[in-house]
Amino acid sequence: MRALAALALVATLGACSASTTAITPAPGVPIAVPCGTVRIAVNPWVGYAANVAVVSYLLRQELGCTVETRDLTEDASWQGLARGDLDVILENWGHDEDKKRYIDDRRVAVEHGLTGNKGVIGWYVPPWLAAAHPDITDWRNLNKYAGLFRTGASGQRGQFLAGDPSFVTNDAALIRNLKLDFTVVYAGSENALIEAFRRAERSRTPLIGYFYAPQWLLSEIDLAHVTLPRYTPGCDSDPKKVACDYQPYDLEKIARKGFAESGSPAAELIKRFAWTDDDQNAVARDLTVARLSPDQAARRWLDANRATWQEWLPQ
Repeated sequence: MRALAALALVATLGACSASTTAITPAPGVPIAVPCGTVRIAVNPWVGYAANVAVVSYLLRQELGCTVETRDLTEDASWQGLARGDLDVILENWGHDEDKKRYIDDRRVAVEHGLTGNKGVIGWYVPPWLAAAHPDITDWRNLNKYAGLFRTGASGQRGQFLAGDPSFVTNDAALIRNLKLDFTVVYAGSENALIEAFRRAERSRTPLIGYFYAPQWLLSEIDLAHVTLPRYTPGCDSDPKKVACDYQPYDLEKIARKGFAESGSPAAELIKRFAWTDDDQNAVARDLTVARLSPDQAARRWLDANRATWQEWLPQ
């Protein structure tokens, strides 16, 4: 899936550390096991940055860990787990091929618990456009409106706006296989995609593009979801032939096998970490709209949700 703005929000985390201190270990964990250094992938979307801000703060302040963050694409993150120079991915969207390669076959990574977030990917238009043309949210009517979406970047076809080129998407295949008169144009980053939708709603200009939840923008603008052919298991198994909507995901964490089985209190905290879409969106909005630092955004959420995060601490 999913940025430079999001990466900048968490860039300071890698430099932050705290001295390791004795803590009460989890049941069955030897007391001598220190937290040590935890190496976390940072993928390029702000919801992920929100995860990193909160988890990193707790690891440092509550467990005395040293935290290193690494700005990586989704594919590079899996490769880092395999090489052993990365410990955890905090938000994984699908990646069934990577799971087979690195979890089932090579056995260098493991599933490490759900985040509690529901990942929904799809095609969206701004609400003013859906109100003006109610049938535009049915994919079968899109060709009728293709001319509305033409831009200098799309030529004679309608523009379909995607986000970061590193995001794993089906959009080009969907356009081809559904015989739609559109072409994919990349905004370049999550932040650019957000700004495009905000501008389209504000100035009432036509826009159709890729978007997803959880994402804080959806609490500001009620984007209208375009109905694609219904997703059924396996309908997207061949990326070249996919002609159905995106699969909904229960988002999860992926850990390096050695880290997950090390007895580290950090591994236990990360496994226990789980929150709601509203929780993530609140921190993400503080990072982007309020322009708080990662630690400031984390502290604001942690101060208001003590009962939630205390359940994540090793027992």
